[in-house]
Amino acid sequence: MNSTSTISTTLAQELKSNTHSSTNNTVEVKNMSFKYKANLEPALQNIDLTVKKNTVMGFIGPSGCGKSTLLRCFNRMNDFAIGSHVSTGNIHVLGEDIYQNNVDVTELRKKVGMVFQKSNPFPDTIYNNVAYGLRINGINDKDTLDAKVENSLIQCGLWDEAKDRLNQSAQGLSGGQQQRLCIARTIAVNPEIILMDEPTSALDPIASAKIEELITTLKQDYTLIVVTHNMQQATRISDYTAFFYLGKLIECDETQKIFTNPSQQTTENYISGKFG
Repeated sequence: MNSTSTISTTLAQELKSNTHSSTNNTVEVKNMSFKYKANLEPALQNIDLTVKKNTVMGFIGPSGCGKSTLLRCFNRMNDFAIGSHVSTGNIHVLGEDIYQNNVDVTELRKKVGMVFQKSNPFPDTIYNNVAYGLRINGINDKDTLDAKVENSLIQCGLWDEAKDRLNQSAQGLSGGQQQRLCIARTIAVNPEIILMDEPTSALDPIASAKIEELITTLKQDYTLIVVTHNMQQATRISDYTAFFYLGKLIECDETQKIFTNPSQQTTENYISGKFG
């Protein structure tokens, strides 16, 4: 069962996923399909997925399988692709159906932060980068800003490296430091969920290791959903792993089970390197 044709045949016969029942979920996706206006076929089809609070969920799968598309659905970043839409099903985030017409998307994005593949610090000081979200939310008291900036940088393991450079440009930080700064900027506004789209793909192994360590620490206070092409990384950081292929969720389970005893043949073929 290692040819592409056999994989496709097997895929058609497989269950979509194994979901995790809990009364303490942060994200629940029910029979959801998503379509980009420019494409004839849906980018995601019939997705059922549950993400538990204070866990790390890893998304794996080959390029173009829908991982990042689903991630961007959770804070409606896909709204920027005009005409794209959830065509069936629904997504509940923190108990709210986020695709209802009356949803305040700005409020949603306060609760669901986003860290991108390439670090994107603003062309401003380290301090102002972290304080940015607080200020646009109306927080201008200096003592409050100072405390939040310090605490956010401490949480991201960047305080000792940046405390004497707070008024210097963030562009002077290394790539790994810039990515940790972007995470600090995200958590400064107290989100409940953090989305990360391949947050270490542009970093060297040492910087990547620091981000991975940070992710495992942050789950004490946040729920994290991380897209990664690095399966070894998924095994290190994720409590649960979801495997996607051709716009479908093939399997979701505890990470150890996914990588040692997957339920679906397509999953086994992918993690063993037979395709991807």
